[in-house]
Amino acid sequence: MAGRKTSAKYKRIILKLSGEALEGDQYSIDRGKTLEIAKKMKEISRIGTQIGVVIGGGNIFRGLSASEKGMDRTTADYMGMLATVINALALQSDLEKIGVRTRVMTAFEMRAIGELYIRRRAVRHLEKGRVVIFAGGTGNPFFSTDTTAALRASEVNADAIIKATKVDGVYSDDPMKNKKAKLFKDLTYIDVLKRNLKVMDSTAISLCMDNKMPIIVLNMAKPGAIRNVLLGKKIGTFVHG
Repeated sequence: MAGRKTSAKYKRIILKLSGEALEGDQYSIDRGKTLEIAKKMKEISRIGTQIGVVIGGGNIFRGLSASEKGMDRTTADYMGMLATVINALALQSDLEKIGVRTRVMTAFEMRAIGELYIRRRAVRHLEKGRVVIFAGGTGNPFFSTDTTAALRASEVNADAIIKATKVDGVYSDDPMKNKKAKLFKDLTYIDVLKRNLKVMDSTAISLCMDNKMPIIVLNMAKPGAIRNVLLGKKIGTFVHG
């Protein structure tokens, strides 16, 4: 895939996945779900878009939840970062099983597991057509994987962040509970902050606003959703300056 030309509107993206996207009913990681995600990523890689992935760890451990129950916040956040590494390895395994070349890059040194994140090396992997999975968050406590996605997208000069969710975009209220909730097709960063819409946390939104990094929120479960967005179709919610 190195040097492959693409007709896609977005040449390089960061795909933000929650840990819950991998979660099973009885196990912390549902291998069927990781394989399904891997297949979708292979589909979009075929059009030539370079893919970086930031994945959460909430299916295994949530640092904020643990700290609210009395655990030291810094310790809890480091445990959450380790959970993202486990998810990254699971996703890497299934991507490589179906023939997609990958690299796991960690925010802190874990030589036996992946490469230490170095911006120039990450960009080179992307240019060679490898899917780069960014694990370990930012490497610092008190920052979410939303912020990691905003940071890595800005660092590698991505064209957009694609946030995969279980719903069709950003709503005025929880669409699972309120059938009258309104789906927003277009939002500014200020709209998101003022309305306290749960797109990403405020730190991540502010970082995207400062770096003019668009965010597209969509339902990954819909067949072809990400591919169609990359080709320029209007799907989900577009967050911009």
